[in-house]
Amino acid sequence: MAGMAHSQDTTYKILDFKDLDGWERDDHAAALQVFQNTCTDLDEPDWASLCAVAQNITSAKSFFELFFRPVLIEDGNDALFTGYFEPELDGALAPDERFRFPLYSMPSEARENTVWLSRREIETTDAMHGRGLEIAWVDDPVELFFLQVQGSGRIRLPNGNHVRIGYAGANGHPYRSIGVELIRRGVYSPHQVSAQVIKNWVRRNPVDGLELLRHNPSYVFFRTVDRVSPEDGPLGAMNRSVTAMRSLAVDPAFTPLGAPIWLEKDGEDPLRRLMIAQDTGSAIKGAQRADIFFGTGDDAGRAAGRLKDPGRMLVLLPIQRAFALLPESEQ
Repeated sequence: MAGMAHSQDTTYKILDFKDLDGWERDDHAAALQVFQNTCTDLDEPDWASLCAVAQNITSAKSFFELFFRPVLIEDGNDALFTGYFEPELDGALAPDERFRFPLYSMPSEARENTVWLSRREIETTDAMHGRGLEIAWVDDPVELFFLQVQGSGRIRLPNGNHVRIGYAGANGHPYRSIGVELIRRGVYSPHQVSAQVIKNWVRRNPVDGLELLRHNPSYVFFRTVDRVSPEDGPLGAMNRSVTAMRSLAVDPAFTPLGAPIWLEKDGEDPLRRLMIAQDTGSAIKGAQRADIFFGTGDDAGRAAGRLKDPGRMLVLLPIQRAFALLPESEQ
């Protein structure tokens, strides 16, 4: 488990469970089940002992109250909670008139070279043809583009089955934002641009839309993810499936991966819930910064995309570990 940051700006305050807004009303058993998914991977003796206890308890709420203390960790920055999701695209394992846009596995040349062909060269030349590199074909080039931005997702096949795919590598070109390009062209102002706005513009302008996507020379290759059932959640940073509305992406410099987190998200749709820190993200930096996993597919994507709310979160730490964070004068 990663060490926690101890800078001059970081403060720690231990609260009681009665201080947690909504604690009594949550489904603690659901949170415990998610905790059990990853606690066996925690090596430190206190976490390992708690994980063993967690396998044989009758009251999830009592388990958390008996063995943990809520700790408010702050670094001087305002709390910010956002959402993320797993894209789901319609696709097939063979091309036809509908499914024409391939997802590729990584060619050997791209592995061997720091910088390889650009997006335009990959899509408009024969460099990838006839090599058996296609994993699947999808019906929407703009959804494929955003799947590459996300780095992983799920393909829904015509027979109802799914194939999960993950990031395998890229062509080495720098990422260029097509949202910024639309602003530069005067098509939209900065406050108007979102993923959905970009998707709609590309679909309304199919020829110019493909050209817009090629403004970003970066191109991502995929691999199939076989060790996780496509029906389970995608793998998080702990290499275990994450769970919709119970898994959080956090900054491990402040929040230990695997720890329970009490989330008090304010905003338009307040959320009071016990969640588990099971993932990380390049944009998730800070003691009061977290990304809520909303699940798979379009509905999850829309809900995640709207989220940008304040609030607070508290890390539930084993009792001795919690008190060890306090200054000596407070212990």
